[in-house]
Amino acid sequence: MDKGEIAEVLEEIAELLELKGENVFKTRAYVNGARALETLEGDLGALIESGELGKIKGFGKALVEKVTTLYETGKLPYYEDLKASFPEGLLQLKEIPGLGPKKIVMLNKKLGVESVDALEEACTSGKVAELSGFGKKSQDSILESIAQWRSYSKLHRRADVLGVAEDLLDTLRACPAVSRCDVAGSLRRGKEVLKDVDLLASSKEPDVVMDWFVHAQGVERIVAHGETKSSVVLEGGVAADLRVVDDSQYASALHHFTGSKEHNVAMRQRAIAQGKKLSEWGLFEVTKKKDGEDEETLLPVRTEEELFDQLGLDYIPPELREDRGEIAAAEEHKLPRLIEWTNLRGCFHFHTTASDGKNSLEEMVGAAQELGLEYIGLADHSKSSFQANGLDEQRLSEQIQLVRALDANLKDFTIFAGNEVDILKDGKLDFEDDMLAQLDFVVASVHNVLTQPEEEVTKRVIRAMENPYVTMLGHPTGRLLLAREPLKLNMEKIIDAAVETGTWIELNANGYRLDMDWRWWRQARYKGVKCVINPDAHRMGGFGVLELGVTIARKGWLRKQDVVNTQSATKMKKLLRDKRQKHGVA
Repeated sequence: MDKGEIAEVLEEIAELLELKGENVFKTRAYVNGARALETLEGDLGALIESGELGKIKGFGKALVEKVTTLYETGKLPYYEDLKASFPEGLLQLKEIPGLGPKKIVMLNKKLGVESVDALEEACTSGKVAELSGFGKKSQDSILESIAQWRSYSKLHRRADVLGVAEDLLDTLRACPAVSRCDVAGSLRRGKEVLKDVDLLASSKEPDVVMDWFVHAQGVERIVAHGETKSSVVLEGGVAADLRVVDDSQYASALHHFTGSKEHNVAMRQRAIAQGKKLSEWGLFEVTKKKDGEDEETLLPVRTEEELFDQLGLDYIPPELREDRGEIAAAEEHKLPRLIEWTNLRGCFHFHTTASDGKNSLEEMVGAAQELGLEYIGLADHSKSSFQANGLDEQRLSEQIQLVRALDANLKDFTIFAGNEVDILKDGKLDFEDDMLAQLDFVVASVHNVLTQPEEEVTKRVIRAMENPYVTMLGHPTGRLLLAREPLKLNMEKIIDAAVETGTWIELNANGYRLDMDWRWWRQARYKGVKCVINPDAHRMGGFGVLELGVTIARKGWLRKQDVVNTQSATKMKKLLRDKRQKHGVA
């Protein structure tokens, strides 16, 4: 484990101890240890080996032992035993939005609540409203949170499923009986949230493949084990289905099990109009026999490209198969050449230990260089995000100097100085213009007061976008996938404001956000809005989510030229200057 991951374990231990009713000093020791670890300079392994870790404030003998165990093995028996000491349902309460350890402890002690069902019953009966510190408003809010949690409970974020699916695909590819195999379904289409993982394989020995699949590493439970279809539940609760077909059917089956229902219906109708029949079993030429019966002749189609060509269409990338105009565009040769992951040359919006990040600026620069990026833009939080240790004017000024000094010593790499500035309740920004003028760029984001009516919050965001120093709008709707609903923004007005002000709109690639939603990007692109794909990275490994962002950009019909951070560092410097000169504030 790296120090960021270890810090997260220490923070969870603190939460569990609080639930257990341990004294505050013991709990705080783990919180302080996590904070100290996040801001720790130097290599953790070297500090452990030299014994220097124990000399740093906040690291007593017991904590050093636990950190060492986590660093060396990735596991900690103390942590596992602590989790196991709680009823599973009680820990599940932590997943309910708005319920922290203190409230869970009170609900458990006063009402004996040990599960979500028990909490729901206590709310429905009015018992929660009677507790000191809760009241009817809190009770109603908890019921709403439970309903939201239930609606999300069978869904999974794309970011959480990708690794599992790739491992399973690698397992299938290792099976000697498999000819071809791919991920299909909503995962292949690039959906941000999905119910399960769909896999497709071709083979002359489907029974061998099925047996290989259901006994694969990571399979927790076999739901069905058939001749051509099997279903399993993987570790972590992700459901996975595998279908096996003959290789002659593979292309049509892959198309069928990839496309949305609406896309598939439209494609079948197109086939019918051409005297053909399209299904998961193949593409057939249909002719009338003398007796009036239909005769179906299987057309040889080995790849999806050949399938689309047989229907008079250009190849439609999987991300676009949603019946949102892609078939007409493919017929007219007007499909866009979608952006590729390798087109990105830099990014903005990442965090360091100066606010709520897990690594130093130097470490984040190293991670970006290792990924092959040419530039990055630092955007720690501003002062109003106190929960994220946001920077005030003095700390931000010092950070700007740090960025300038580090940038001057780097060869063939550029660091831009920026900040993720809070959009306040009235649409003003967290810093005055004289402070913003010292930055290379500004990410303006909403982080608080998230329940304003649509008209109010839309005006609030647009007012911020009208500030000439704002470069980009960060995670526009503020949503957290499967955790928090988006702001009630009028996105058409936001897009129009971006056109008017020249503000870039962020596609936040963080797996919990993927915001702005892909459904709006095509309209934004047609109106001339520029996208900037940012990682919102809080640790060194966080830059990898840029690939997630590119998938969502592709789903939104975006091309290389629609995304500003496909430009070189030299061009980016000019774009940032031009943005301000346009508004007369350079």
